[in-house]
Amino acid sequence: MTSHDRPTTDAHADHDASAGAVPASPDPGTEGAADGRKVTEAALFEAFGGVRGMVETVVPGLLFVAIYTVNKDLHVSAIAALAVSLVLGVLRLVRKDTVKHAFSGVFGVGFGVVFAMMTGNAKDFYLPGMLYTLGLSFAYILSTLAGVPLLGLILGPVFKENLSWRTRNPGRKKAYAKASWAWGLILLGKCAILFPLYWWADTTQLGWVLIALKIPPFLLAVYLTWVFLVKAPPPIDVFAEMEAKEKAEEEAEERRRAERETPARLAGDLSGDLVREPSAEPSADRPQGGRHRR
Repeated sequence: MTSHDRPTTDAHADHDASAGAVPASPDPGTEGAADGRKVTEAALFEAFGGVRGMVETVVPGLLFVAIYTVNKDLHVSAIAALAVSLVLGVLRLVRKDTVKHAFSGVFGVGFGVVFAMMTGNAKDFYLPGMLYTLGLSFAYILSTLAGVPLLGLILGPVFKENLSWRTRNPGRKKAYAKASWAWGLILLGKCAILFPLYWWADTTQLGWVLIALKIPPFLLAVYLTWVFLVKAPPPIDVFAEMEAKEKAEEEAEERRRAERETPARLAGDLSGDLVREPSAEPSADRPQGGRHRR
């Protein structure tokens, strides 16, 4: 046996291990967890609009309250807020990006402008958004109590799992329920601050407090959602399941078609062989009648 064929002794093994000659292979579980975090982060970023979505949500209201603080002109402030919302939406269209976040802001600002113009009270510019936030908080809470957490309905299509989490993935349903509770209670706490200010504070005070409460509660809710979903079981990709099922059905149909065609093809080949079989002829070696007759 040569030195290359000889097995390594314990001393050599200890030396190699201490010297780090053999690098440790990555843990598949760690890699899977990292991939799950990336998928969750990407899905949340898509669902809630990311940094640009936050900017498009904050800028119109910020512009309204800033202009109104300076000149107290409701019409100029409202028109400026609506104009910047439209510009952000048009930029989304030009760049061929997702427009749902920009146009949700346009509709929100539009309702606020119309409401404030109708009542003549600048504070009413904020009222539709506040009522929407209050209704959304109740929707999160009531849907969770009903066993269909709203956040699962929102994020299910984003994760390509649709409603599979309701019956096939109980751990994920529990995570959606926790996250929906977080969203509902955070938004409800935000409303508990804003509605008293609507009655007691002036327009500028209400506006600046509302701007200050735009981003931090949202980031807290998104962070808690990320924490709950990262610890939950991975989503069931129902789209991949449907594609696999369709492919299996197509392959089964091809096999059945081949099985139906095989007997017919064999029968056709057999009949062709029978037609092509030569008729019996006298052999050349066989003496012909009359040739050897005398």
